[in-house]
Amino acid sequence: MGSATEDRQKAAQLPEGDVIRLLLNQHAQIRDLFDEVESSHGEQRHDAFEELRGLLAVHETAEEMVLRPVTEDIAADGVAAARNSEEQEANEVLKQLETFDVDSADFEKQFAELKTSVDEHAENEEHEEFPAVLEHCDADQRARMGRRIEAVEKVAPTRPHPTAAGKPAMQWTVGPFAALIDKARDAVASIRD
Repeated sequence: MGSATEDRQKAAQLPEGDVIRLLLNQHAQIRDLFDEVESSHGEQRHDAFEELRGLLAVHETAEEMVLRPVTEDIAADGVAAARNSEEQEANEVLKQLETFDVDSADFEKQFAELKTSVDEHAENEEHEEFPAVLEHCDADQRARMGRRIEAVEKVAPTRPHPTAAGKPAMQWTVGPFAALIDKARDAVASIRD
C-alpha cells in the first residue's frame, strides 16, 4: 500500500504541470482525506467526507476523460477498461455511503471497503498506467493533459470549506455522488487545450 508521502515524493520528481505529477498529488490528497475521515467524528467527519467525495468525483472523472483515452492507445490491452471498471465500483460504494450517518457502524464498514478499493485502484494506476504515459507521451503532451486537469479543478472545486454554505465551491459538492460525477464530466468536457 502506498502512502501520501510516497506519492508526493514521486510527484516532486516530475515537472510542474505534468499530468502524472498532478494525479500523484491528488492521490496523496485522497489518502490524507481517507485518514481524516477515519480519525474524526460528527461534523468534522461529515465535512471531510464531503471534501473527499468532491475530490474523488473530479479526480476519477478527469482520469476517465483525459488520461484513459491516451492509456487505451499506449498501455497493454485491458488496462484502461480495468481502471474504469474499478472507478465504477468505487462510485457504487460512494452512492451507498451517502445513505448512512457518518458515525454509524454501516458507514465505517463501507468506508473501510471503499478505502481498500480506492487504494488498490491508485496502486494499479501507479504501476500499470502512469509508467505507460511517462514512457509514451512526451513532456508537452503530459503538460497539455495536466492543463486540462488543472482547469477542471478550477471549474469544479475539490476543496469546499465547511463554512462556505451558499458559495459555489460548497454548492458544487452538495447532492448525490452521481450528480457530482455529472458536474465533473461537464467541467472536463468544457475544457479545451
